[in-house]
Amino acid sequence: MPELIIAMFFIIIVGLLILLNFIPVGLWISAGASGVKVSIFSLIGMRLRRVSPARIIQPLIKGTKAGLVINANQLESHLLAGGRVDNVVDALIAAHRANLELSFERAAAIDLAGRNVFDAVRMSVTPKIIETPWISAVAIDGIEVKVVARVTVRTNITRLVGGAGEETIIARVGEGIVTTVGSSNTHKEVLENPDRISQVVLSKGLDNGTAFEILSIDIADIDIGRNIGAHLQIEQAEADKQIAQAKAEERRAHAIAKEQEMKAHVEEMRAKVVEAEATLPMAIAEALKSGNLGVMDYYNLERTKADIDLKESLSKMNFEIGVRGNEKKK
Repeated sequence: MPELIIAMFFIIIVGLLILLNFIPVGLWISAGASGVKVSIFSLIGMRLRRVSPARIIQPLIKGTKAGLVINANQLESHLLAGGRVDNVVDALIAAHRANLELSFERAAAIDLAGRNVFDAVRMSVTPKIIETPWISAVAIDGIEVKVVARVTVRTNITRLVGGAGEETIIARVGEGIVTTVGSSNTHKEVLENPDRISQVVLSKGLDNGTAFEILSIDIADIDIGRNIGAHLQIEQAEADKQIAQAKAEERRAHAIAKEQEMKAHVEEMRAKVVEAEATLPMAIAEALKSGNLGVMDYYNLERTKADIDLKESLSKMNFEIGVRGNEKKK
């Protein structure tokens, strides 16, 4: 009999422990003590839906104590959707304390979009400074100007879902700086009045379509780089020089080819003259023998031949002088 009583007592203790582990009575008592109305059956339903009651009740207690109007069903739905319940409640508390309008639905949507809603609310209260890398721009006079800017932004909660991030802000500010410096006549104008860059860039509305509101753009550092204009002129001059050399080489090759052609033509003419001269004595002898050519005619013919040889020599000399002159010009 005593053994049976001990066994029954042991079974009851084990059953109670299993029941208390399945039914979070302690959490239910904590919620009731904090003024959060939640039934024990709701906690059992969470267990059956494989939802940890602590991940719902503890943020609910925290939000209720901070004065938020939220319920367990909202938090459980957000948790089942893959959201971070504790982060959303912290964001709602921070927005409530800072008098910012932020509903639970918007905070949950921001959280499900992958953004840290608590950091977004905190940045709305305390603006963040984004520093750009060195941005290189060239003024009209060809001098490179390097600029570093500090952009003060705060989160625009209404545009946080679907709005562009910090990378877009940096890219747009860089584009504005390049445009402003590029429209300056000289780099000295930029150095004398760097605030002009901030004013012009800030007036462009660069925060449109982003998740931020730009409060100010300040020039943190400015420096002078290379003389881009002079460098480009040097490269252009070198290119023009190479083009001129190529054209001169082309003209030289054409002149040499023309000279070779003329020499070949002269050699051909000489060959024909030699061939004609070879047949001339036989023709003269035949004419003298037949009486068709007199002695005086022969003398006149020799004198004409001498004149032709003289003219040919002079022509050859002038040709060689001309060729040498062309080579000196090249």
